Amino acid sequence: MAVFRLIKPAPLTEEVQSRQGNVYLYRAMWLIGWIPPKEGVLRYVYLFWTCVPFAFGVFYLPVGFIISYVQEFKNFTPGEFLTSLQVCINVYGASVKSTITYLFLWRLRKTELLLDALDKRLANDSDRERIHNMVARCNYAFLIYSFIYCGYAGSTFLSYALSGRPPWSVYNPFIDWRDGMGSLWIQAIFEYITMSFAVLQDQLSDTYPLMFTIMFRAHMEVLKDHVRNLRTDPERSEADNYQDLVNCVLDHKTILKCCDMIRPMISRTIFVQFALIGSVLGLTLVNVFFFSNFWKGVASLLFVITILLQTFPFCYTCNMLIDDAQNLSNEIFQSNWVDAEPRYKATLVHFMHHVQQPIIFIAGGIFPISMNSNISVAKFAFSIITIVRQMNLAEQFQ
Repeated sequence: MAVFRLIKPAPLTEEVQSRQGNVYLYRAMWLIGWIPPKEGVLRYVYLFWTCVPFAFGVFYLPVGFIISYVQEFKNFTPGEFLTSLQVCINVYGASVKSTITYLFLWRLRKTELLLDALDKRLANDSDRERIHNMVARCNYAFLIYSFIYCGYAGSTFLSYALSGRPPWSVYNPFIDWRDGMGSLWIQAIFEYITMSFAVLQDQLSDTYPLMFTIMFRAHMEVLKDHVRNLRTDPERSEADNYQDLVNCVLDHKTILKCCDMIRPMISRTIFVQFALIGSVLGLTLVNVFFFSNFWKGVASLLFVITILLQTFPFCYTCNMLIDDAQNLSNEIFQSNWVDAEPRYKATLVHFMHHVQQPIIFIAGGIFPISMNSNISVAKFAFSIITIVRQMNLAEQFQ
């Protein structure tokens, strides 16, 4: 299908830019109201649409959950309460993350301008093939996220609505779902649409760090190839070889500028997720182990997968980006520099010194974003399960 053509690498005869790795990401942003037209009457109509998902996903849902707990707490079963609570906590985090992402969208655009400059440095088919593969990988990853996030929302909606309960039990001042089957389905569909706004906003906040770090890694691989080929062409003069080295230094600086441009966004959004992942995972697993039937358990497991996808792939990519810096340093040292002129050697030493500084993202200025940090904050989930088991809380709430 033409709509899915971007998940496969384009032929090398076709010109591809790094920014095309965000095609599906920006389509979703346009759908949710984040990319308005630059001018005209449609811009104002679109800005009204922008307010609708924010009104429901960012403001109504957090407030609706709290009001529901105050008014309907005695009517919750343990499983329903945990299903609602695990999503409520995540909704508060998603509201903060999506607001931060929306306010800092200009940083993504400026980062893409820097990536455009790196695209101009692609020297051969091997370089272009790396970028083509990266573009396909980014779009494919976004589709996987979309299927899983939408699968969670859809499975929760169906499993609860078919069992005669609203999926998330969010407060609705206009409808009492107990008035009959029609009221139940109106409430369930309203919750599903509202939650879909929040889910898509959360997905956008969770996927942009992964997309851009995949792009950075692809250009680091291209830079390694360029370093590996330094002074290997006997027909090039020493002046040409020196210019090649300077271009590699400039490319590395551009990659660092890309990281610096997007770092404030990542620092804030990942910090919010790190702060919540342990408690959300813990509540969800308690729900799965003690209070869910088969279909509700499937919905909860999909929710676990979405929570893990919010940080683990990105943290893994951050680890790989740190390794890329070390590997680039090794490539510089192993390049053909032994009989080079003094100016070339001095620049090479300076280049290698700067490359040895790893590219690290810090969540909230506190946690280095890596697999170790992610696992450390996720371990809190097992502490919650241990407390529930040791205190027999599940049996007391049955």
